[in-house]
Amino acid sequence: MNAPSLAVVIVSWNVAEPLSRCLDSLHAESAGTSRRSSVWVLDNDSGDDTFERLRNDYPWVHLIQSDENLGFVAGNNRIIHRLLEVESPPDYIWLLNPDTIVHPHAVEQLLAFMDSHPRAGLVGPKLLNTDGTLQTCAFRFPGVIQPLFDLHLMPERLYHTRLNGRYPRSWFDQGDPFQIDHPLGAAMLARTQTIREVGLLDPDFFMYCEEIDWAWRMRDAGWQAWLVPEAEVTHIGGASTDQARPKTTRYLWQSRATLYAKHHKRWVRWLVGQMVRYVFKARLAKADTPAWREAYKSIISAWSWQ
Repeated sequence: MNAPSLAVVIVSWNVAEPLSRCLDSLHAESAGTSRRSSVWVLDNDSGDDTFERLRNDYPWVHLIQSDENLGFVAGNNRIIHRLLEVESPPDYIWLLNPDTIVHPHAVEQLLAFMDSHPRAGLVGPKLLNTDGTLQTCAFRFPGVIQPLFDLHLMPERLYHTRLNGRYPRSWFDQGDPFQIDHPLGAAMLARTQTIREVGLLDPDFFMYCEEIDWAWRMRDAGWQAWLVPEAEVTHIGGASTDQARPKTTRYLWQSRATLYAKHHKRWVRWLVGQMVRYVFKARLAKADTPAWREAYKSIISAWSWQ
């Protein structure tokens, strides 16, 4: 009997060097495992040499070139849809950011956990910063309090607490898997059966919050999300998004507005919307570039609940 198969899905944009390191780590992992696997990369119309480098140096990668920037969600959905339609689809699909480095045995540990936990629909590894320190990679679903931290309205000493949807550091250190609300989207592995049941990533999210919505829909359908600390992945973070800060700030807060509209009651949306608009109106008054002014206006509009 063949081992459960895995498809790794990566969406890239102008990150040729980090993507090469990511693929090298995946290739090293696959050499030491008996699992059937494939790697898929969709390049979002990069202006660097991503496509040429992948075509020449990584012939084992299934490469798709988009003639426009589809964003994270549409890019991943394009590949996931194709994987679901093949004659023998993979049992698991791992959405992986290009700015990650997969540590030895991480794939085996994630798949072994999924094999032994049939109600686990989504699982994440422990993410590390480039200096080896823990990166926050598991969260509770956001409510009224969490946005206050991102708006800098809460004391910094409380940032890594339950109030901000964080799990205790000791849970990561002890090494035992633990159930979470959702993992960080940089490295989330999903069960294909779960994807068929709840659907693809929601295209209403161009980027950001899509993993929260996905995990929320999975939980509502009776599936679980877990974090497996023994599986480790280094996540550089921001390799693509730092290239367009006003735009990505706008995408982040617009996606959060969509998330709250979709999953929270009206009074929660209204209350959080009041706080968001208050802060960004103040920032708009001090904005010193047209790009930032437009970003702030779009955020204020997105949170103006009717």
